Amino acid sequence: MGSLRLVTIVLLTNVGLLGSPAFAQSPTYGVGRTPTAEEIRRMDISIGPTGEELPPGRGTAKEGAQVFEQKGCIACHGPAGLGGMAPQLQSKKGQDVPIWQKERILPLRSPFATTVWDYINRGMPALNEGTLTANEVYSLTAYLLFLNKVIPEDEVLDKQSLPKVKMPIGDDYAKLHEWKPRTPRLEGYPF
Repeated sequence: MGSLRLVTIVLLTNVGLLGSPAFAQSPTYGVGRTPTAEEIRRMDISIGPTGEELPPGRGTAKEGAQVFEQKGCIACHGPAGLGGMAPQLQSKKGQDVPIWQKERILPLRSPFATTVWDYINRGMPALNEGTLTANEVYSLTAYLLFLNKVIPEDEVLDKQSLPKVKMPIGDDYAKLHEWKPRTPRLEGYPF
């Protein structure tokens, strides 16, 4: 009985080791490889709040309206970002309505304008992601910010100006970001 118990313990220990992450990452499998510097560079496309990763380019809301039509954004989002099957891109509620009582619209709820640029750059147009030029992304970003009364129609967005755009969520984001347990919810916050 003692030797059967010892064999059982040895088997369970070996099975435990075989299923452990240390064994799974063993070089004996020969699966995978270290990515090249070029592969990492191509995947490293996220844009932070400071915009230092933004590429050169520029765009205005007027140019963005043309890109919105030319690239078929209207087909999914509707004219001026309203009425399509995809999410709305413009609020139907007035400027006097608090931000948390407006619809969930990226150009309104995003804490940074660079986030809007990053989302468009990575995810649009649907099923053809990554095909927009930097100028088109700057223009579309300007168009969406203009539609939501964040910037004037003639403002030029580029690597320097985009990170400086004051977003509508403003100080509410800082309050939300610093939330701690037993802290009262923000007034009008939906969750």
